Amino acid sequence: MKNTKKLPTKQLEKFSNIFTQLGLVLVLFIVFITLEHKTEEKIVVDFNSAKRAVVYVAPDTEVLFTKEPKVVPKLKIIKAAPFIVDEIVKGKNTIIETVFEDTSIEDPILIDIENLVEVKLEEKFIEDVDFINIQNAPIFKGCDHLSKEENKVCFEKKMKQFVQRNFNVTLANEIGLHAGKHKIYTQFVIDDKGEIVDVKIRTAYKTLEKEALRVIKKLPKFKPGIQNSRAVKVRYNLPIAFSLE
Repeated sequence: MKNTKKLPTKQLEKFSNIFTQLGLVLVLFIVFITLEHKTEEKIVVDFNSAKRAVVYVAPDTEVLFTKEPKVVPKLKIIKAAPFIVDEIVKGKNTIIETVFEDTSIEDPILIDIENLVEVKLEEKFIEDVDFINIQNAPIFKGCDHLSKEENKVCFEKKMKQFVQRNFNVTLANEIGLHAGKHKIYTQFVIDDKGEIVDVKIRTAYKTLEKEALRVIKKLPKFKPGIQNSRAVKVRYNLPIAFSLE
């Protein structure tokens, strides 16, 4: 039967080996930490240096920044020297001074307001007014009770219809006009009584001139045009156009 009791010397030797190994491990760990540790660098810029050099400061050094006050140069005020006239020379005055006598009216004329007579100046009367500028155009039969603008439109429409119904276009074929558009220029005045006067016709053919005059004289009597609340003569241009095939 074996003896199970452990000897004290052997047990102590075993523990010493374990402690030696732990010490080595601890030393190696400290060396590893020391090698891996990096020193922190602080960078300080020197703004006063012309080359802008970079200065390295140790991590434990406390850096204090100070701001120097800006020096503003004082402006020198230059006082202007007073201008002194050396001598004043008196000129020769050759202007003759004229003295005006008092010309005030001693006895003013008094006006009797009660006996004043009112004089009315007549407005300049226009002999005839162009149809475009007339205030109230002549009224064609069938254009009554319309506004000023509507009356002008109605007048033009009625005039065109009247010419189309009464002008004999077959006369153009009789005188041998070529195919195409032709135009006869006419102008007349509607006087202050509504009658047609002062008819003017321009065309190269006498036959067409007579036909245009016949149509114009056949126009009905108008209500005269009004300008400044007065009946006036109205000048009207009527081009007669037709086409031949």
